[in-house]
Amino acid sequence: MGGKLRPLTAEFVGTFAFVFIGAGAVVVDFAKGNALGLPGIALAHAVVLSVMVTALMRISGAHFNPAVTFGLWLANKIEAKDAGLYVAVQLVAAVAGAFLVKSLFPAVAGEVTGYGTPRIAGDVSFVQAIVIEAVLTFFLVSAVFGTAVSSEAPSGIGGFGIGLVLLFDILVGGPLTGAAMNPARAFGPAVIAWEWVAQGVYWIGPLLGGAVAALLWGKILLPKEDAE
Repeated sequence: MGGKLRPLTAEFVGTFAFVFIGAGAVVVDFAKGNALGLPGIALAHAVVLSVMVTALMRISGAHFNPAVTFGLWLANKIEAKDAGLYVAVQLVAAVAGAFLVKSLFPAVAGEVTGYGTPRIAGDVSFVQAIVIEAVLTFFLVSAVFGTAVSSEAPSGIGGFGIGLVLLFDILVGGPLTGAAMNPARAFGPAVIAWEWVAQGVYWIGPLLGGAVAALLWGKILLPKEDAE
């Protein structure tokens, strides 16, 4: 376990920061009368992910997301045991981040927003929500493969490229599903709010999107020397 301490700590810190800032932005936006708006919420998610990926990529690979870990496992970029540890740490960190949002941010706004728990719009069905989350996550995991995994990726742009996906994904999908693209991002606030409506969307969709991205990159898009 000693050899795993650095990467697991990195996964905890990155996921904690992502959920605290992302869910916190949702709560603050409501508390302050739409002070951030959808662009502000999207930017908060994008910037925190960009910074954390850049800071921690060389330690753990900077997954911060069970769907990313799942996709990399399918592409043989991480062993099953390590993937399981990553996901466990990501979920614990997500709960910790959401708990801090509950502890520090305006209580009424936190309760109304479910402490940043993503929600499905009334005119979006369960199946539609799964497909939306899958497509959005496909773009995210594709960015991971294209900017961080592939040997053809330009140097030093991984964090920037991956973070930008959240910006455009949330702008498009946020009003429909919350655009979680990350089971941990949905799970942490849901635990704290004890709000489980359609929680399956935020597992099935992202894992499906991550799997499709992994298969596409592993079989076709990665250079031959990177594919196994």
